[in-house]
Amino acid sequence: MYEKIVRLEVMKSLEKNMKGFIDDYLTPVEKIWQPSDFLPDTTKDSFKDDLDELQTLAHEMPYDLFVTLIGDCITEEALPSYESWIMGIDGVNQEDREELGWANWVRNWTAEENRHGTMLNTYLYLCGRVNMREMEITTQYLIQDGFDIGTSMDPYRNFIYTSFQETATNISHRRVGTLAKQSGNRKLAQMCGVIAADEARHAKAYKHFVTKIFELDPSEMMLAFEDMMRKKIVMPAHLMRESGQKAGELWEHFSNAAQRCMVYTGQDYIDILKELIIDWKIEHISGLNEKAEKAREYLVKLPRRLQNISDRMSTPDLDHEFRWVKN
Repeated sequence: MYEKIVRLEVMKSLEKNMKGFIDDYLTPVEKIWQPSDFLPDTTKDSFKDDLDELQTLAHEMPYDLFVTLIGDCITEEALPSYESWIMGIDGVNQEDREELGWANWVRNWTAEENRHGTMLNTYLYLCGRVNMREMEITTQYLIQDGFDIGTSMDPYRNFIYTSFQETATNISHRRVGTLAKQSGNRKLAQMCGVIAADEARHAKAYKHFVTKIFELDPSEMMLAFEDMMRKKIVMPAHLMRESGQKAGELWEHFSNAAQRCMVYTGQDYIDILKELIIDWKIEHISGLNEKAEKAREYLVKLPRRLQNISDRMSTPDLDHEFRWVKN
């Protein structure tokens, strides 16, 4: 109970800087890009030609890369789950309509994230290579099934998770964009690039929140970091499934596809952990109690342990035909 009270006080302390957080890490609605800036314009005479080009290039994308793009879209489309989860964490009052409250951050962050799924979904609908009904079934299941990311309602653990996850989504979208550009699909590369840039800003914000918490409550923040890494960071779509499957049955197949095309790999997981340890100056944080010192020792040694495991692992060959992709 004492730890929860301290967490609430820390969240109130950070909340005093909310205007600065929003100004620094989010973009005003009137200035930020919108999906229609990049998608074929149905009102223009060039729409048919633009659509033909979009479809031709989409059909030329390698299977694993295309599957990864669809899975990334589905993950973005499950945004209602993520917003409702963050709105429920300790220190966030979703009834708070004040412009400087944590709920306002969540609403602004959600509004930016919502554009990602809209743009990718529209692209995939137009491309003519997707079984949209099957994709929509997966999306509905993903929202319906909910998710458990191991954070409970603890803001410390949730900010660890979002710092890690926003960095991971930045990598995934950026890599899809890079591979698309290499094959001449410049328009898709642009779409993935602007999404990746959003994710990078969001990751920077959540990492900043954690940095400030380390200053205010270092031992508990260190223990939260250790706990999340012992549990392992699960992706938000870890319960992904297709029609006729149980929750979570599809995740391994999707993860394997992402690894085969080198969009997101086990090495990326390790590299993100290393980045967080450096960004948060884990080895130099002072004022830790004995338990937190042991947690720090575990965290500093963890990347090497994970590397030893990763070096012995291999990525399975194609072992699943996704219902999302039209034959």
